[in-house]
Amino acid sequence: MTKPLICTADLYDEHHKTLKICETQFRCFGQRKIFFGPCHTVTTLDDHVPVLRALEQPGMGRVLVVDGGGSMRVGIMGDRLAEKGVRNSWCGVIINGLIRDSQAINTLDLGVRALGTTARRGWNPIEATEGTPVKFGGITFAPGDWVYADRDCVIVSAKELPLGE
Repeated sequence: MTKPLICTADLYDEHHKTLKICETQFRCFGQRKIFFGPCHTVTTLDDHVPVLRALEQPGMGRVLVVDGGGSMRVGIMGDRLAEKGVRNSWCGVIINGLIRDSQAINTLDLGVRALGTTARRGWNPIEATEGTPVKFGGITFAPGDWVYADRDCVIVSAKELPLGE
């Protein structure tokens, strides 16, 4: 049996003094169950447009970390936004909030972590921020940090970690 490319438990064992562990218990969506890359951040509340704007940019293998305030009201990413993320080379999206269209997202080559799902979407634009540190799950995600995710956990490192064989 081959070992996956990364295992957050093994990374933690090897680098526990320098890693931050996100305490949020996410649900796992998309085809990529394991993903990692540099972090880019967005803050929004019940508005998918800031997520859309970010995913329209070249992802270059990055992970989009979205602080949706833990809102359980509306989905801030659906299948059309996730498809844009795939087309623009994002490797994953971590959302402190909800998604919608999970069945379609589960067919895409994208890693997605979110608190849950809903059919509801937002209709009112709000002020959002992009590219600034966001805090949830007991840690801060800063642009340029490296984010590693598998089925067990999301961890953050200030720098890229060497990956063993």
